[in-house]
Amino acid sequence: MGDFDAIFKAYDIRGIVGEQIDAGACFAIGGAFAGHVRDRGASRVVVGRDMRPDGAELSGAFCDGVVAAGVDVVDIGLCATEVVYFASGTLDAPGAMFTASHNPVGYNGIKLCGPGASPIGTGTGLGDVKARAIEGPPAAVAPGRAERRDLLDSYVEHVRSFVDIAALRPLRLAVDTANGMGGLVAPAVFETLPFEVDYLYPELDGTFPNHPADPLKPENLVDLQDRVRDGAADAGLAFDGDADRVFVVDEGSGAMSGSLTASILAVAMLEREPGATVIHNLICSRALPEIVSERGGQAVRSRVGHSFMKQAMAAHSAVLGGEHSGHYYFRENFGADGAMIAVLVLLEALSRHGGRLSELAATLERYAASGEINTEVPDPAAAIERVAAVFEGCEQDRLDGLSVDCGDWWFNLRPSNTEPLLRLNLEAAGAGDVKARVAEVRALIVP
Repeated sequence: MGDFDAIFKAYDIRGIVGEQIDAGACFAIGGAFAGHVRDRGASRVVVGRDMRPDGAELSGAFCDGVVAAGVDVVDIGLCATEVVYFASGTLDAPGAMFTASHNPVGYNGIKLCGPGASPIGTGTGLGDVKARAIEGPPAAVAPGRAERRDLLDSYVEHVRSFVDIAALRPLRLAVDTANGMGGLVAPAVFETLPFEVDYLYPELDGTFPNHPADPLKPENLVDLQDRVRDGAADAGLAFDGDADRVFVVDEGSGAMSGSLTASILAVAMLEREPGATVIHNLICSRALPEIVSERGGQAVRSRVGHSFMKQAMAAHSAVLGGEHSGHYYFRENFGADGAMIAVLVLLEALSRHGGRLSELAATLERYAASGEINTEVPDPAAAIERVAAVFEGCEQDRLDGLSVDCGDWWFNLRPSNTEPLLRLNLEAAGAGDVKARVAEVRALIVP
């Protein structure tokens, strides 16, 4: 009935279908989640799924488990993850999204949230759900009810409410949805807007026949970059499998980092709400908090991961949150991430700028970055302590792994939650400095 120890991660539930997660496990998790939320006053759960081949079976089993535990189900069917967050927020109900995000075919999983799209992860309920699933079904209760609801039109209206439609100018866009859920939500949002959109791989196909739905990896942006050049597009957009992350390519086919995109969004949101708070995770470029402060906002640093970002968003009533991994959070989106909202805010900023996207970005880009470098080590904790000792003269903190600020360069070293890996992110003044400093730190990781 599934391997609960393997599939329960720090932020979600995820594993190989048939080996680690199956219909039996999903039924048990559905019942466990129902018990968890019912004890906290909820009477219904919103459930959505992405286009993976086994999504209907697994989500159906989960729904059966919820109903069997006496809680109602609102099944919204095929959707992007952010549509589940929208439904959770508007219906004030807990939610479950069946997706394995950017993982390849063969994987599936569940992202859970509380009422109002509040985070559920390590320390915020996921452990209780796991314990209940292992324990088995609760005492027999009157079954709940299930209903099917289509919220796509309401979601589109919500996304468009973040921008002044009249301010958008005609733009040529190349959009790579990688056979993921962006192929459903992007056309719905862009319809009737003044954009000429060229879609790559818009067919919903969870076998990912063209390339993996992981835009964080540069090789998965190549097709989009080619299409931007060939079609003389003003911008390119690349979504992950469940369309809750987006990466941007400028008109010259240059890939923009999540930090740079977040900086553009921060400027736009602070123009609307001067003095507001912006959350950034600790591997974002230091340019982002600098830009927020220079424009009168308050920058607050967070651990990496959506559950931590959402907690920080709520704690500080932040107008925006940005992660280097391409997640962007909005207060008026229930504090949840919304890739399509980020896209429209970005395109409105580009429209108001009047020039090219690369020109807009150049005003905010300040440093060179390494990207995330993963190194397999037998003892990640020992490696971190070894590095910390060498850099004891630099400013350090342990908010998430080890962060070291050496003045004109800095780095963060974090252990993976699931593998014997250390993740290094480093930033310095120029590319040559980055290369030299990466070599210096990696020599300490694997001496």
